[in-house]
Amino acid sequence: MTGKRPSLHRNAPLSVEGRRRLVERCKSRPIAHVAAEMGISRACASKWVNRFRRYGELGLHDRSSAPRHQPTATPAR
Repeated sequence: MTGKRPSLHRNAPLSVEGRRRLVERCKSRPIAHVAAEMGISRACASKWVNRFRRYGELGLHDRSSAPRHQPTATPAR
């Protein structure tokens, strides 16, 4: 198998697969309970559950931290 391994930043509490498990568990149990079992904050768990609800499977992947817009940037010309 020659697939690339997904890279996690060093502070990431969950991999994409871990996020999938989190979302599945939260379908039948309170987010706070699942978060405590998985060793993450309720806010972190809520973030991933809400992203999944809004974007589906794509919401479980990391987003770029690069700014989308820089209002004070010098024009290209």
